[in-house]
Order: sequence, then structure tokens, then C-alpha cells
Amino acid sequence: MNVSIEQLQATVAAEASFVERLTAEINRVIVGQSHLIDRLLIGLLANGHILIEGVPGLAKTLSVKTLSDALQTRFQRLQFTPDLLPADLIGTMIYNPQTASFSVKKGPLFANIILADEINRAPAKVQSALLEAMQERQVTIGETTYPLDEPFLVLATQNPIEQEGTYPLPEAQVDRFMLHLLVGYPTPAEEREIMDRNTGAPLAPVERIISPDDIVRARKVVREIYIDDKVKDYIVSLVVATREPETFGLGDIRDLISFGASPRATIYLNLAAKAHAFLRGRGYVTPEDIKAVGADVLRHRVLLTYEAEAEEVTADMIVKKVFDAVEVP
Repeated sequence: MNVSIEQLQATVAAEASFVERLTAEINRVIVGQSHLIDRLLIGLLANGHILIEGVPGLAKTLSVKTLSDALQTRFQRLQFTPDLLPADLIGTMIYNPQTASFSVKKGPLFANIILADEINRAPAKVQSALLEAMQERQVTIGETTYPLDEPFLVLATQNPIEQEGTYPLPEAQVDRFMLHLLVGYPTPAEEREIMDRNTGAPLAPVERIISPDDIVRARKVVREIYIDDKVKDYIVSLVVATREPETFGLGDIRDLISFGASPRATIYLNLAAKAHAFLRGRGYVTPEDIKAVGADVLRHRVLLTYEAEAEEVTADMIVKKVFDAVEVP
């Protein structure tokens, strides 16, 4: 290590000073949903896209919009519909008959924070238009490739796949999301507060308090957070256990898993755990950080067999078994 844990702690404390202000600003609008807000900040700090799933009316879109309002960045909302075309996202070449030449018209994807609203209501060819942007942070129009500005983050919402008019996301795209969040209903007390806030006097606009430079600087600190070799091995073991469960005494779930997690899961578990530690003012990662983000990182990367679906086994159940079986350092 080039710096000591004490130095890292001091650096994290200095750079994480905006977290409390940012969270407080979001909470002026959003009631409850602390898990969702925490994971949105993890995605922002770890440079990872997020897929948010839940039935309509649970403040998924509002949470993303409120986060973007608190950032001094360009925000673009994309409403995914069955008739959307790839060019509607990335842009296209426009022919000018007066000059007999083509010019590039960039699409709405050229922004910092992208809200892909109801992403699974568009067909696969449109969803796939996001692949290059999400992985390489660039877009190709015609023969020219254009880099996207930093920070670039896709925050997508989707309705449960059982709902009418939805399409399953391609596996390649799902794997590009760092986190897959499941949003539930608020408590009765939270719902009463939601009702009061939305039927009373309008709230003051959210204050823009974080600049792109602040985000980029915080991301550099997140990557420098210390993670011990034993914790790294723990991450690798968790991911390998989803591919070779029998190696970890989980032979009973072998026939329930069609495909285990990809190497992206290893990378994202590491980065998400570092961001989780950063948000809690620590300059080092503990196994508890891994456990905290584990389900959100792995649930969409463990593909189940038809047998698992018939037995009503969910990916979260499999992930829990894996965490219970793999030894904690």
C-alpha cells in the first residue's frame, strides 16, 4: 500500500463530507426507501449502472430524478415504449440536400445521468442500443465513435416481468448493470407521510450541491479504499460458488442454476463494497460490506433452470445459500 489506513480514513472523511448533505437533500422529497437511496449513491460512486424493479407508484422514477436534481450534471429521461427505435437513443446521420452531405445529430444518450424509464417495455433491439454506451462509455454513429462525458450513469426502471407489455432484457445487457434493486411498498407510517407531503404545500426545489468534479474525485478515493487479500479471495469464492456449487458443499442447488455469475460480478462486488465502506466513512472493506451489497450484485447474474422456476426457487434464495456456505474470512 502506498498510504496507511489512517491516511485513507482521513481522505475518506474529507471526500465523503457531501454524502450527508446529498442524502438529506434527497430525503426532502423521498420518504423512506433508504435502501434504494443508499444503492443509488453506491452506483454513483462506483461508476456502476443500476436496474430498479418494482410495481408502479413506488417512487422509482422520482428517486432517480431527485438524485439528478441534486447533481450539477445533465439529466435525460428516456421513456421506453414498444415503438422506440435505436436511433431515438443514440442519434443518427441527417442528410442535407443543399450541401449533399451528412451531419450527425446526437441523441439524448449524450448526457450524464440517463433515466431509462420502464426499460423492459421496449424490444430487444432498442435495449441493445445501450450496450456500447454502458460498457465502453461511447457511442458509434455511422463510422465515427463519440466518447460520452463523465460521469455517465444509466439508472433504469422496469416493471415486474409478469406485467403485460414487458419484454425480458437481454442477458448481455442485464450483466452490464452493477446492481439490480427490488423496491417494495412503504410502511404505513411512511405512506401517511407520503400522503401528507403530496397533498400539502409544494416543496422547494432540490438544491444542486454536487459537481461532476466532486463525483470524479470521490470515485478516485473509492478505488483507493483498502481491501485485504483475504476479502478479495472471499469475493472470488462467492462468485465461483454460483458456478461450481458442489465445490462448496452446495450440490443440492446444482440442478437449479443454469449459469453462474460472470467475472463482472467479481469486479462489481469489489467496487460496490468499496463504495459501501466509503458511504460509512471507512477507508477499508470488511466482509460485512460484501454481504450488504451481495444480493444486489448477484441476483440478476444467477440464471435459474426451469426446475428452479417450477419449484418456485428465486435467485435471492440461491444467493443466500451461497453466502451461508462460503466461509467468511
